[in-house]
Order: sequence, then C-alpha cells, then structure tokens
Amino acid sequence: MFVPCDRGGGSAAPDFKGFTLLMPAVSVGNVGQLAIDLVISTLDMTKVGYFYTDCLVPMVGNNPYATAEENSTELSINAEVYSLPSKKLVVLQIRSPFIKNKYRPFCESLLSWVKSSKCARVVLLSSSHAYQRDDEQLLGTPLRYLLTPDLEKAVGGRMKELNWKEMERVAAYPGISDTDKILHIPGGGITKLLFTESCSEGIQMAVLLKFCSEGDNIPDAFVLINYLNEWLQLIKNEVNPSSQWKIPSSWRLLFGNGLPPALF
Repeated sequence: MFVPCDRGGGSAAPDFKGFTLLMPAVSVGNVGQLAIDLVISTLDMTKVGYFYTDCLVPMVGNNPYATAEENSTELSINAEVYSLPSKKLVVLQIRSPFIKNKYRPFCESLLSWVKSSKCARVVLLSSSHAYQRDDEQLLGTPLRYLLTPDLEKAVGGRMKELNWKEMERVAAYPGISDTDKILHIPGGGITKLLFTESCSEGIQMAVLLKFCSEGDNIPDAFVLINYLNEWLQLIKNEVNPSSQWKIPSSWRLLFGNGLPPALF
C-alpha cells in the first residue's frame, strides 16, 4: 500500500519505527484534512511516499504546499505521506473521498501498514455533525477525544491533566432504553471503524474530533490543531498559537478562486 518516493538514490522505504502517525478522517467539513495541511505546511515536512489504493477517488493536482514557482508544478495525488524525523512524526494526508463500500478494506490495509512499519501510535483527526449531539454533548467544549485501551494506559493520565473531555457513548435506543450505550460519530467517515478495529488489534490510537457544521471550516481546523498541540507540542504553545501555523498556498483556492497559471 505504501510506496516510497524515488529521490534518485533508490526507493528504499523510510524507517518509521517509534514514530507517531498523524492522519485525518474524511469527515464533515474536512476539518481533519485542513488541520493536517497546517501541520505539513508549518513544519515544512518532506514528502516521502504515497499510498497506492483503490479505496479512494482518484485525483491529481498541483503541489498544495508550493512556496515558489519552481515547486508549484510538482504533482500531488489523493493519499501522500510526509515525514519529520526530528520529531518522530509521519503524516498521511488524504485528499479525496472514499469509494462506496471501501471503508473496511482501507482500514485493514492501513492498520497492516502501521504494524509493519512499527509506528508507535496513530492520532486520527476527525469531526462530527454538531446538529446530532445529544443533551450531554451540548455542554461545554465542542472538542472530544477517544483512546484505545493500549494507549489509555500510556497517556490517559495526561488527558486528565489537560482536562480533556472524552467522547460520550449515547443510548442505542433513545427514549426506549438508556442502558445500552454505543459510540456514535455521525459524519465521522472512517473514524468509528478505524477506532474499533484498532481496539481489537491492540494498536495505540487516539481520536481527536470537533463537533462542527459544513461551511467555512478553517476556524474549526485551527481549533482542532491547537487542541492537538496542547498534547503533542508540535509548535511552541504560546498565548496565541493560531498565529504560528503557516497557511498553505492551496488554501487560496478553497472558495473558488481562479486556477493557478502553472496548471496549464
């Protein structure tokens, strides 16, 4: 599934042993994907490969993180991998939606790669429909987290120190029985499936999500990435960390601006 970039010196797979894998769910408002853009752009991460998969809608486009005319014509595809060894961080960016009935094959392939590459843990950035919250979820912060049992042992105490709020389980049959509680993440894409599969396979995974609605979701992306930064400290956690994130050049096209001349 993972294909390393050929940089002229062969195509040996990079070593991700002990790295944290950061990735988005393709979910409501594309909040996770926008947040991942901020990480890649700000940390100036290097593209080290891509995912070859039939589970995503095919796409190709210009370099979304172009900084000059010279690198603006580099091509990008639907699922690419970036790395920053100094922070032991590897990032998977997904840029297109899933093909119908391909959620499970993708999750199986992804978790197989996580195991073979010996990544220490996975952090999934996601979102969920704000209008489908229950009464308890309407209170307080719109941010939530989930930890698999294996990761709970390692960082559960840290989440309590941060005063984070765990994603609530909701009644399976509202109004009929409140005893049966289930994990419900409407609009979350692969989030629930990937999380439950990680629990079953003993993979350390954290899900960080924000309740939101479709629209201009750039503010939601900043809120979610600052939430992540409280934990992982990717950048200095100053009074206004939002001002430190570098907005990628591709965001100029989010709301229908003209196509870049380099595309032609």
